[in-house]
Amino acid sequence: MTYAADDLYREVAYLGRHAHWPLAEVLNLEHADRRRFMREIADLVGRG
Repeated sequence: MTYAADDLYREVAYLGRHAHWPLAEVLNLEHADRRRFMREIADLVGRG
């Protein structure tokens, strides 16, 4: 299964900004793992 490049850029930007992970680290994650980390970060930011 593939997904849009825009989605990948959004995931990379979000995780890079909030988790301070370098591009290679984010790209090495499976799509499902990136999405999970994004949800967890969004939850933490929302509690802020």
